[in-house]
Amino acid sequence: MNLIFFGPPGGGKGTQARLLQARRGFVQISTGDILREAIAVGTSLGREAQRYMDKGELVPDVVMIGIVEERLRRPDTAAGFVLDGFPRTLPQAAALEEMLGRLGRRLDRVVDFQVSEATLVRRLSGRRVCQAAGHIYHVEFNPPRQPGVCDIDGSPLYQREDDRPETVRRRMEVYRAQTAPVLEHYRARSVYTVLDAEGAVEEVSTRLEAALGL
Repeated sequence: MNLIFFGPPGGGKGTQARLLQARRGFVQISTGDILREAIAVGTSLGREAQRYMDKGELVPDVVMIGIVEERLRRPDTAAGFVLDGFPRTLPQAAALEEMLGRLGRRLDRVVDFQVSEATLVRRLSGRRVCQAAGHIYHVEFNPPRQPGVCDIDGSPLYQREDDRPETVRRRMEVYRAQTAPVLEHYRARSVYTVLDAEGAVEEVSTRLEAALGL
């Protein structure tokens, strides 16, 4: 299956995409990851993206679209893929449809992860990251053995600035404003599916697989 996951920060779409990759072989394609990879490998599009980023500018749609197409052309996507973080704009959505047509692929489902603001604040504001290597914990769902200390390397844990409750709420507002036109584009089509993403990871996974007919 070829899927797009939409959802706010902390909505669980990345976690569910990784589970589908492990269990079903659908490759998770995170635009942040493939952008960093293209830059690290030094592809022509990666070098172009780096020029914009070095100037503190957003990577243009045409460059991001090219990087996504490079990734979709790899053989490991034949069993299916999950796009996480793309498309973010209407031009990207239109370009994706053209791209899939060129590749002889189709979009099977667009899944809209819906979570309350209270749940998102709880999930993200409880996250803690170790200073040495970035290991991630949660004060409620995945606490370290010793409060404030990483189990793996013993370094102090800290709360990222963008995980503070007031910042999470601002991120939610930005997400709604940015994705509203793209979601409206898909909402009128039969591929659009709403997913209740509240609850534990396995609960959401069960709902998701049912929604996808798996």
